[in-house]
Amino acid sequence: MTFYVENDTEKEFSFSPEAVFKEVAVAVLEAENCPYEASVNLLLTDNENIRKYNREYRNIDKETDVLSFPNLDFEREGDFVVTEETEADCFDPDSGELLLGDIMISVDKVTEQAAEYGHSERREFAFLAAHSMFHLCGYDHMTAEEAAVMEQKQEAVLEQLGIVREA
Repeated sequence: MTFYVENDTEKEFSFSPEAVFKEVAVAVLEAENCPYEASVNLLLTDNENIRKYNREYRNIDKETDVLSFPNLDFEREGDFVVTEETEADCFDPDSGELLLGDIMISVDKVTEQAAEYGHSERREFAFLAAHSMFHLCGYDHMTAEEAAVMEQKQEAVLEQLGIVREA
């Protein structure tokens, strides 16, 4: 699996965002039984830039913690069936990896929300990574039922990795 991580900020964490992201992304894909090697792009940015992207792509003019841009159109969450018609758009011709999508995380929000929720920046970053990876796997949280499914899946992956909220 290939994970491209770019940090366009000066922010440095006490953990390796690349290592945590890879650990979480692999766990999510394993939990979802993804049958392919996959490729995901992650951009670490600040509140100002994520607000620009949120405005441009979602017509919401405010900061957010994470944005997800799935490359696949899922008929059902976690169903990685790729049709012949879309196959050329879904796989990297050089590596053969499934191009799962792009993720943007605001490093400012990681810091703010970790303080707000009383846990580490590593835990908050891992939560946002898991949340976004489930979006790339076709999950959403537009209804209470969808939100409950996503929350359960996120917490299960983080618990499996031992990345839990500190007491």
